[in-house]
Amino acid sequence: MRIQPRQQILEVWKSIASYVQRDKEWSWGGRDGRNSICDAEQLLSLLYPATEVEYFRLNEPDETSQDVLSVLKGIGDSVDIPRILLDAMSEYMEAYTREDGTPIFSGGSYFRSANADDELSRKQRDLDVVDSYATSLSLALATLRFLKVYGRAVTKPATKKRITDLEVATSRRLSAAMVGLLRSFTVNVFRADSDEGEELCAMLNQQKATKQYVLRQLDERLESLRANLRDTTLGLGEVDGLDNKNNLFECGWSWGVAEGAPPVQTDEQVGEQPDGIALTAPYMYFTVVALDAIADLNDDRVRIDGLLNAEQRRLAEALELRWSITLRYWSTLARFGTGRWPVEAIPWRAVDGVESVYFSLLITGVVLQDLLNRRATDDDLTRTVAVLERLAEKGNIQLDRRMGADESAVSLHTPGVPLDLFGAEQLGAPMCWTVADFAAVLLKRSVQAAGLSRNGSARDRLYSLAEDALGHMWRRRVKSGPAAGLWDNPSELVYGMDEDHAEPSWYMTKRVLECLTESVRTIRQPPIRSPRLMELAPDLLSEADHLFSQYRLASSAGPGTPVYNELARIEEQLQQARDLVRDRPASASALANDALVALAALTVVSQDAKGRR
Repeated sequence: MRIQPRQQILEVWKSIASYVQRDKEWSWGGRDGRNSICDAEQLLSLLYPATEVEYFRLNEPDETSQDVLSVLKGIGDSVDIPRILLDAMSEYMEAYTREDGTPIFSGGSYFRSANADDELSRKQRDLDVVDSYATSLSLALATLRFLKVYGRAVTKPATKKRITDLEVATSRRLSAAMVGLLRSFTVNVFRADSDEGEELCAMLNQQKATKQYVLRQLDERLESLRANLRDTTLGLGEVDGLDNKNNLFECGWSWGVAEGAPPVQTDEQVGEQPDGIALTAPYMYFTVVALDAIADLNDDRVRIDGLLNAEQRRLAEALELRWSITLRYWSTLARFGTGRWPVEAIPWRAVDGVESVYFSLLITGVVLQDLLNRRATDDDLTRTVAVLERLAEKGNIQLDRRMGADESAVSLHTPGVPLDLFGAEQLGAPMCWTVADFAAVLLKRSVQAAGLSRNGSARDRLYSLAEDALGHMWRRRVKSGPAAGLWDNPSELVYGMDEDHAEPSWYMTKRVLECLTESVRTIRQPPIRSPRLMELAPDLLSEADHLFSQYRLASSAGPGTPVYNELARIEEQLQQARDLVRDRPASASALANDALVALAALTVVSQDAKGRR
């Protein structure tokens, strides 16, 4: 399925407009009911494209595109749409703020009991979760960006006051989300001869070297990160055993505030900072979710638009440090050694002994972020592309038929990969989190990698992967009912699965729209300059220029004659080719070729005319 972000985003937006205003007022909730994540994902399904790409802007009534207004007419006109979004954003901030002003980041209905027969307690459902911190961070940035422009477009004092009030509430939520992410970051230290140490060494040792050699090489590569982590204390505190080089470690984000995490000292009004109970070890899924959100925070536009105050910039710098350390750590592990990379050994096996193809995809995503951050070589990227292609095969992404219910790939898509949330059992039954976004993650990473690549062959392979993943996701849209045109209906993938989905999954809908928005950035990048064409184009242009000069010298055609006009057209083409030859050699070559063909035709006509004389 060809990626056409403008048309596809608008198609989904039309379905969103039909759903959210079906009762003439904003319809919250979805398949899992309301919670702080689901409602944020619903808002981001509109706000993220609208604040990232000017084609979809909604906060300047006089500048809203006609095709956007056409698909969102179910919400209102160019004046109604931003006003209704203002109402919805205000309602969200009020719904997920306690009476004492503390923002709510609970997982609620997204939490699952690890045992079907057990019920989760109210205290468990009220636990904060990294997914909510990360989604709230992205929503807060999008909201502030939306309001910054919309505030200049309104004149009514009452509306301006509402915008100011919402900016204050959003900024408070942004600060609280950053504090939550700082307190959820954790470092897990373990002995090299422990079960965890044995698992890590086995995963890294793809060359079958001695364990001592692996440990020595690993220590050398992680030495600077170990030193950086010792100085990373905000929201983390001192990590026992990190100074001992005989110990191994891993870092990243747990599922919630880590057990024993100290409060973050800040001047921001973030409300109560609850005690943490989450396992003090990173989860790959929540680590990637946090990294993606912090990448939004690191965007230069956040600084240029002035979205953060001085204290928030301090918190953001602390998160950026953790982001950088975590990227380098997992990328080092994934690409460890001189032969086959550990990430190429699918599936990835975690230190607790659990392995999954999904973990391999998450690790590959971290590698891609690190390569993007460091502007790495095409060789590294090409190897990563091959991993993505193998993962697509493992997930049956390219299949245009339904899978059998017993195929191993089915569980990646439905019901998904369960993650045990260790620590939550202190408040009740064992709790888990289920992730079924394998295809959406593959789509996002393929699009991101395509934007990174400066190799034409690698980019084509990545686009092919992305189009397969988008086709897979497009098949999963709900076909009828209030959620028609939205996600998620995985029964379309599996023979014998018959599920009725009257309500949308905003979790999945938001992720697809995020991928399509990301693809806009990739498409906007300049075409890749082929080294061969960069050599050929100047030669073609040189010959065409020379022949043009020769013909112009010999021609007696005066102004207004067909030959004179054709020569003027050719001259204009050659000037266009000169302007393009450095950045777009293929286009320059096409123009030079066209000029050569036209000159050849004029030469034939001239020779025929001479022959007749």
